Amino acid sequence: MKKKKSELLTEVELEFMNELWALGEGTVRDVLARLPEDRNLAYTSAATILRILEQKGFVDSRKEGKKHVYIPSLERDVYQSRSLRDLSAKLFDDTPASMVARLVNDDALTEEALGQIRALVDRRLKNDTG
Repeated sequence: MKKKKSELLTEVELEFMNELWALGEGTVRDVLARLPEDRNLAYTSAATILRILEQKGFVDSRKEGKKHVYIPSLERDVYQSRSLRDLSAKLFDDTPASMVARLVNDDALTEEALGQIRALVDRRLKNDTG
């Protein structure tokens, strides 16, 4: 089967990928068991979503008896970086500083979080300059 290339996940695909990343690998039932009880998603719908993820190249699968076991083929941090680059390009004119400025100017950000961000920037600057 030819894999379609799509760079980003839909909301429901991301929901499923988050569960697979947490599990490491899993069957349709494994993923369904991790979703909130009020999600009420049919087994066939969940199976379809996982097949689409495989067609898009986000997961691989292997057969174990009659079941398919799905394995993420894309690391979570790689996807996070890809999503942030896309967001920066589409919403912040490809200016990462604008994106960070919007984040740090958010009133909901705690002093603790700001301190953590400062420490990350300081560490990155120190590592880049030797």
